[in-house]
Amino acid sequence: MRVAVVTVGDELLAGDTVNTNATWLCERLTERGVGVERVTTVPDRVADIARVVNEYRAEYDAVVVTGGLGPTHDDVTMEGVAAAVGRSVEPHDEALEWLTTHGGYQAGDLVEGTTHLPSGAQMLPNTEGVAPGAVVESVYVLPGVPTEMKAMFESIAEEFSGELTYTAVVETPDPESSLIPVMSEVQSEFTVTVGSYPGDSVRLKLSGREEREVDAAAAWLRERVTPMDSDSEEE
Repeated sequence: MRVAVVTVGDELLAGDTVNTNATWLCERLTERGVGVERVTTVPDRVADIARVVNEYRAEYDAVVVTGGLGPTHDDVTMEGVAAAVGRSVEPHDEALEWLTTHGGYQAGDLVEGTTHLPSGAQMLPNTEGVAPGAVVESVYVLPGVPTEMKAMFESIAEEFSGELTYTAVVETPDPESSLIPVMSEVQSEFTVTVGSYPGDSVRLKLSGREEREVDAAAAWLRERVTPMDSDSEEE
């Protein structure tokens, strides 16, 4: 399964808010064997949201959109997604019923637009907040508040699956440039891919479809690089 993640919000682009939602979603999707191939942040503009979602839904199996839900002036994600799939935004009876029955709200207390979703969309209850999410065609729309987004994603996580990838990490103080030959060799010896992530040390991340193959490659690699003071760890 190939997926694109779209995060919405002017505050993300301005650097006012750290985009932790994208990182968390990528981690959870990858754990489920899903290939995340795009992560894009767009402003709170209907046209931008519609353009990106429309492009990605044609290319990927699913698009996960997070942020910009609610009735305030800059919450335009539902409008953008509706425009991407050629639908209108309208009051959703199931969303209203859920909020009044399970959310503890009175219909008259809800701000106009709270329960508006793209026509024909499946409503996703927001157990940690107010604004509901939605599924329309292959587009999943989640809130931007992290606690709300995480809870809503977990309710639909089973809809995302793929071939699991096993990983192991080998950490070394060796310079990254000196590791090029050994990285090439481990990929020749084993059916794995290697990612190199420099910092105070270099983290070599081995990934593959067979757990035993990844473990064997990690053991092989540890014998050929300088070890850290502490033992390397697996992800």
